[in-house]
Amino acid sequence: MIAIELRSDTFTKPSLGMLEAMHAAQVGDDVFGEDPCVNALEEMTAAMFGKAGGLFCPSGTMTNQIGIKCHTQPGDEVICDEMSHIYQYEGGGIAFNSGCSVKLLHGNHGRLLATQVLAAINSDDVHKSKSSLVSLENTTNRGGGACYDFSEIEAIKAVCLSHNLALHLDGARLWNALVARPDSALDYGNTFDSLSLCFSKGLGTPVGSVLVGDAAFIKKARRIRKLFGGGMRQAGYLAAAGIYALEQNISRLTEDHLHAKTVAKELALQPWVGTILPVETNIVIFTVLGKYTAAEMCRILKGKGINCLAISSTQIRFVFHLDVTPMLVDQLIERIKSN
Repeated sequence: MIAIELRSDTFTKPSLGMLEAMHAAQVGDDVFGEDPCVNALEEMTAAMFGKAGGLFCPSGTMTNQIGIKCHTQPGDEVICDEMSHIYQYEGGGIAFNSGCSVKLLHGNHGRLLATQVLAAINSDDVHKSKSSLVSLENTTNRGGGACYDFSEIEAIKAVCLSHNLALHLDGARLWNALVARPDSALDYGNTFDSLSLCFSKGLGTPVGSVLVGDAAFIKKARRIRKLFGGGMRQAGYLAAAGIYALEQNISRLTEDHLHAKTVAKELALQPWVGTILPVETNIVIFTVLGKYTAAEMCRILKGKGINCLAISSTQIRFVFHLDVTPMLVDQLIERIKSN
């Protein structure tokens, strides 16, 4: 029985075409700025978003944490949703790396409103931390792959501009939002001061994220990457995978979204499935009914060759990606029916 991997879209393996591109990569020493593939990936990604520069890093956690440190000073406060990856899944990095506190807001499936951001900004009071950065996540991981309405992002940007706050995007799955919604990469680049963009999820590369911003921001970010130990040498073998992904793997994300919606419809028919979050992109999050906890149900599903993740005591997450083929989706549905 073939195991169907749904724990995350980080489990993808490079395709044959991607491996060939990696094998053929021309490389140098990126710490010296001399790796041609790294330079090309950074330039391509920055140009897509209309930004002056990019910085290739090992992970999205690192690009997020570098971005936060660039925008803040110790003692400042970062405003974000309570389910944000930067708060939930980055090991307390905001406190450890930047010395900042966090103001957590309760959004709608991980999405904030401009009115919430405005109300969360601290007054100019020595007793309070200085609000200096707003961080949004799109798509939202814990929100079931939900996408922002771009008009709301623009309203949040207006609040930031009027209160001298920077605006950062955790765009680990922004590629999914860009194929699901009519907004463009340039729209995002023109609105956010910095964007963290992951290649090792839906785009299927083995490693890497790129942080984009203006020239001064990227110069500062490059120094912080060095302080974080993120300088890599012949990283072009990895960057070549990112170039291949930009050229080949963005439009196919619609297939992952279709698979997620198809499986969600089948899950809705099962007596052991309760609420399913609205499915917009490649993530399905649902509650488990009956005597089993989410973790116990994950073990039962694993026995049927379905690898999935309990994200709370009652919720399970399925994430679809390029290694979950239409044939595997058909098998997944049959296995779900037999539970």
